[in-house]
Amino acid sequence: MNSSTIIHQFEALFNNAAIGIITVNQNGRIELVNRFAQDQFGYSEAELSGKLIEVLIPKRFTHRHDRHRDGYFAHNENSRPMGMGMDLYAVKKDGTEFPVEVSLSTYKTDGMQYAIAFINDITIRKRSEEALIRLNAHLEEKVKERTDSLCKIVEQLEMQIREAQEKDLQLRKSLEKEKELNELKSRFVSLASHEFRTPLSTILSSAYLVSKYVTTDEQSKRDKHIDRIVSSVNMLTDILNDFLSVGKIEEGKIQIRNTEFHITELCNSLFGELNTILKKGQTIAYSHTGITKVFMDPSLLKHIMMNLVSNAIKFSPEGSPIAIGTECADGQTSITIKDSGMGIPAEDRQHLFERFFRGTNVTNIQGTGLGLHIVSRYVEMMNGIIMVESELDKGTEFTIKFIDKNSVGHENHPTH
Repeated sequence: MNSSTIIHQFEALFNNAAIGIITVNQNGRIELVNRFAQDQFGYSEAELSGKLIEVLIPKRFTHRHDRHRDGYFAHNENSRPMGMGMDLYAVKKDGTEFPVEVSLSTYKTDGMQYAIAFINDITIRKRSEEALIRLNAHLEEKVKERTDSLCKIVEQLEMQIREAQEKDLQLRKSLEKEKELNELKSRFVSLASHEFRTPLSTILSSAYLVSKYVTTDEQSKRDKHIDRIVSSVNMLTDILNDFLSVGKIEEGKIQIRNTEFHITELCNSLFGELNTILKKGQTIAYSHTGITKVFMDPSLLKHIMMNLVSNAIKFSPEGSPIAIGTECADGQTSITIKDSGMGIPAEDRQHLFERFFRGTNVTNIQGTGLGLHIVSRYVEMMNGIIMVESELDKGTEFTIKFIDKNSVGHENHPTH
């Protein structure tokens, strides 16, 4: 692909980006405005070209902005979000103000320094946040009212007959459940707010900065940003999947749909999908004994194995084997997944399946702390048990057992 083709493609990216992009020279004058930004502000590119960037900022802020802008160029700051912890506003041609989120980057060309501003209209998000704050306040008030009411009932019951103690205990459990659900809601909102913003900003800035590397000898720089984009997308997908799964579990929306299938076919298909994430030299060794037909929920079983095998890959070094075994005999289906990775500290094992728990030795490895909690809940819903054995720096082995009455002599049973 020649340079003119690359430049044409990234001009198309600039002009068709679904976010406002404006470049400003070191004198604070606007150089380029993409189509999205023109629509955002109601100006044509000709009307903005050469104008000071302050034309897009409400007048009550312009006296401070020019100082901030000059300081930004003077210190040659790297890419960063603008106005962290502050509410930022922009103004359209017709004088309408709207809230924005701005990310800044700088680059030099032909001896001139430029700033790139990525401008996102967050009006809808602000409205959603305000609605969420109102909803949270309402929910907190309801929880407080319910908590106060329950506490009064508990106090009254404690002052009455001893036979009411059992009811008192149930009310306390109900109160703890209410607090737990409220905490879970708050954790979800907090995680989504923080974890989504970073990868989304990374994707946007990396995609645009790739356009700046147009020569062949800059391929390594392009590859670095492409890897950052892929990693960020995968991070978002994992977070979303974990959140959706936990939400469905807590709302009771997971239904068990048992059906007859060959467990070996499911496993081989799954391992084919996971080959793409194997580290250099890693191998998956699979073995099966007993009959192959089972009667359980294939979707949940696949999710369980996908999570455990992915973890084995993630937490094991390059060149290490991952051994997986399945056995169907005497009305029981057993699954073992063994790796040679970093292992799990003994003090962490009792908390391993709790929501948001992450081992003390994996703080530098990406994860939400929800995966094993989801696995344990799925296993429980399928009437199974899950066990773990581990030794630091020597590996971990998970064992899952399901009682499957239909698996005994299943070939002689009628089709379900």
